[in-house]
Amino acid sequence: MPIRMFLSSGDLMADRRFDFARDLQLNGDLVAAADLLLQAIELAPGFASAWFTLGEIRVQLGERNAAIEAFRKAQVADPEDRHGAGLRLMRHGAEPLADMPQAYVRALFDQYAPKFESALVDDLGYRGPALLFKAVLAARAAVRKPAFFRRAIDLGCGTGLAATAFARNVDHFIGIDLSPRMIEKARASSLYAELEVDDLLSGLRRKPDASAELILAADAMVYVADLAPVLGEAERVLAPGGLFAFTTETHDGEGVILGEGLRYAHGADYVGASVAAVELNLSQLEDRSARNEDNAPVPGLVVVATKS
Repeated sequence: MPIRMFLSSGDLMADRRFDFARDLQLNGDLVAAADLLLQAIELAPGFASAWFTLGEIRVQLGERNAAIEAFRKAQVADPEDRHGAGLRLMRHGAEPLADMPQAYVRALFDQYAPKFESALVDDLGYRGPALLFKAVLAARAAVRKPAFFRRAIDLGCGTGLAATAFARNVDHFIGIDLSPRMIEKARASSLYAELEVDDLLSGLRRKPDASAELILAADAMVYVADLAPVLGEAERVLAPGGLFAFTTETHDGEGVILGEGLRYAHGADYVGASVAAVELNLSQLEDRSARNEDNAPVPGLVVVATKS
């Protein structure tokens, strides 16, 4: 789900050169595209989109150091980092792994909102909510409790796909998403009693202790590098016996990596240790793919953690 953002330089000639450069890039003439971008940057030195696109082209040309320099310039030109230049620097080992810029995630999903469900479900075979629903049912059956929840929180709620899966099992749904346009789509679904524009961690921090029986994060933790803060807040917000169910992408190694798709992948051992560290009980940790990429399942985990 790559983002293609354009931030005008404010200089008409520079913007036109950028447009021509993008056409050349798409047609495979990378050297000519880079030259035009340099011309645009000469006209408008703080042209974030031109610096970022130049970085992409330098990567395509195998010019790592020049790419890193261009991505750094893009960051300086746009401190909010709406293009996600910092993520590219992480991918190239030029910056340590860190959480994604909120402005990048917001811009990504604001752009994606109009076609979100069709692209995710039809094109990528998205099955995260169904996997979470099955896992939650199994977790409740294991302790002989009904799978009905008075209050639930849907983190990264998007358009409401997870709420749709759990609609008959939740009395009061709260949806939280960083993208205002996603929240608009979720509101149209009429599935939520409350909706909030906020990031996962901040949204949880605003909730009272022991105020929810279920917390869901379907395809949301892939945008979180360090799971510990979110897990810690989830433990506080959950009532005794409550569940935190989430999906994430994974990899064969240890710890956390930033994958080619600019989504974090968490090793299974790392997830288990993170859950244990906040004194939640790991009810389920299974290898399950929530979506496809290039017609192949993306390695993933379905996790259910329970509060004692």
